[in-house]
Amino acid sequence: MSIISRSLIVFTGFIIFWQIIVSVFQLPDYILPTPWAVLIALKTNAHLILQQSIPTLTETIIGLILGILIGSLAALSMVFVRSISFWMLPLLIISQAIPTFAIAPLLVIWFGYGLASKIITTIIMLFFPITSAFFDGLRQTDQHLLDLAKTMNAKKWRIFMFIRIPAALPHLASGIRVATVIAPIGAIVGEWVGASRGLGFLMLNANARMQIDLMFAVLVTIIIFSLILFFLVDKLLKWLITW
Repeated sequence: MSIISRSLIVFTGFIIFWQIIVSVFQLPDYILPTPWAVLIALKTNAHLILQQSIPTLTETIIGLILGILIGSLAALSMVFVRSISFWMLPLLIISQAIPTFAIAPLLVIWFGYGLASKIITTIIMLFFPITSAFFDGLRQTDQHLLDLAKTMNAKKWRIFMFIRIPAALPHLASGIRVATVIAPIGAIVGEWVGASRGLGFLMLNANARMQIDLMFAVLVTIIIFSLILFFLVDKLLKWLITW
């Protein structure tokens, strides 16, 4: 059974459980709408949701790409130049110790209500998992391969390029998979703090108007988008990193 089939089964089970909870406890729509009500809201507001999805999709993809590049470069520099790791490791810890919600308002003040602040918020959330995963992979290269390369008088940069980096790519792939799930959250958090468009902005407006069914419709859209993005990235990684 493929992962997509398993995901559909889990999703169907969740919908059934959701309906049972609403029916048993007789919950009003402003507390928890039924799946049918959310489906109607999704159909009714499909154009609006699609329109607001474009900024969130853009922020997520750009933030993911830049987060992978910056995190990978940070990990490479920490391994290739040992002195950099002495200063970079505290920065990694600080990036996770400070809650994103605490610095997101500052990013909005510094970089405005446009895409820039949302992309930077996403990059900050992705920096740690990508850098730490790739850094660990680069440090765990098979010692036998390194010893063999040294006996053949291989230069340091060639060992780095043709042995250490390929051996660490599966670790980087694991970090990218985690980052792919986190990336939409970073974009949404940035939109919650300050935005004039996007799915996070739409959720805030729906909440202010007590349109709970629309809020859930947006949430379902985010879940579907996150699942599709994860499956696409996972397939791409398996194709690129066959080993």
